[in-house]
Amino acid sequence: MTDRETMQRLVTQAYTARGKGDIDSLMDTFGPNSSFELVGDKKALHLTGAVEGHANITQALAQFITAFEFMDRKITSFLVDGDRAAVHSTITVYFIPKKITFTTDVLDLFRFENGKIAELVEFADTALLKHITSP
Repeated sequence: MTDRETMQRLVTQAYTARGKGDIDSLMDTFGPNSSFELVGDKKALHLTGAVEGHANITQALAQFITAFEFMDRKITSFLVDGDRAAVHSTITVYFIPKKITFTTDVLDLFRFENGKIAELVEFADTALLKHITSP
């Protein structure tokens, strides 16, 4: 089991790397058999869905980094229960292709294993994302 301090350190490291657009440092926080999911209806928003394995997560998150620059993140709450953490954040994002800046809330659910992120399930405003990314 991973302790609270390690979880907070990993989440902070992941969020800092994501904010800098540093995919290598971001992926250092994930375990080799980890998974990432942006929750939502794949038919409504192509960005949603789950990916498994380090290489697939790297590819998916690299695409997000290319399109969405995280300009600021304020953590509202950080809750821990066993090997899991729930993090509520307010983020300011710059959507690079359309040069649009917006602020939204995100809920990240983490599961940790062997001192790494084993699972990240992210809940975001998919209606807003659909509106922002639509042609």
